[in-house]
Amino acid sequence: MLRHESDTVTVMEHRYLGNSGLKVSAITYGNWLTHGSQVENDVARACVRAALDAGITSFDTADVYANTVAESVLGEALAGERRESVEIFTKVYWVTGPGGPNDSGLSRKHIMESINGSLRRLGTDYVDLYQAHRYDVETPLEETMQAFADIVRAGKALYIGVSEWTAEQLRAGHALARELGFPFVSNQPQYSMLYRVIEPEVVPASEELGISQIVWSPMAQGVLSGKYLPGQAPAADTRAGHDDLSGSMRAFMKDETLAAVQHLRPIADDAGLSMAQLAIAWVLQNPNVASALVGASRPEQVAHNVADASVVLAPEILTRIDDALAGVYTRDPSLTERRAPKQRPS
Repeated sequence: MLRHESDTVTVMEHRYLGNSGLKVSAITYGNWLTHGSQVENDVARACVRAALDAGITSFDTADVYANTVAESVLGEALAGERRESVEIFTKVYWVTGPGGPNDSGLSRKHIMESINGSLRRLGTDYVDLYQAHRYDVETPLEETMQAFADIVRAGKALYIGVSEWTAEQLRAGHALARELGFPFVSNQPQYSMLYRVIEPEVVPASEELGISQIVWSPMAQGVLSGKYLPGQAPAADTRAGHDDLSGSMRAFMKDETLAAVQHLRPIADDAGLSMAQLAIAWVLQNPNVASALVGASRPEQVAHNVADASVVLAPEILTRIDDALAGVYTRDPSLTERRAPKQRPS
């Protein structure tokens, strides 16, 4: 039903990021919702250590996570590692600091100030990938892309990426990047068995432009792990048990969806995988996906999720997954634009 690239030892796969020479690990360790907020710093450092031990070399954060604290925690956790042996990603767009009129967005002012703050907190002279965390409808795209070009030329970032941009926005940004002469190589969208909205438009445009996906929430914020059951309230210590449940996760918590997810359990069993591993393996089957973002609140979760990053799912497994989730997953490409900010956050 499946095969491993190695019959004995699972070696972390590395994939090229877009049409570039940069390789990233197929699993990227991300510290959204954990470092600096949900877990203690010593546990966060242990999670990063576990990621390194598992062969992960790519680490993703953002200045907005825990209002800049997550970057500091990641920087401390990576201190002492050979800088050339890891790829560090961060992002700019959302509100940081006290939320002044220029504390968000993709203006030249905010980008230039943000990259300097991120580098200081991360304890590095450069990031491998600097990403626009969303599209800024209030700043001319030319201004944003010129600022990115200047950051690359200054050596503060090696590559530029974005997050949750539409196919049209990707094409416009890529055209300016080519004109300005800097590498625009990635997009970071939500993507999972349940949320496939990038497939109709974003992925074809990205393949055309030489852009890869670094996908977030490959387990649909934990729903695809199978731990949430229809008709049962989520445990208080789970993400779904929090009062501040996100809108995207709330959509996954419908009983119809949770019941369908339980039909994945025998499929995972037949494949010799946990349900979480099946979910991660599924997104990595898409050739336009360079890496899947995985977080952790305990070190053992890292090893569990990474264990089968090199799995190739057989066609019959993919068909069974589609059949199990028929009617509960979405491929509506309009959701990327509909869920995007309509004005700069404040």
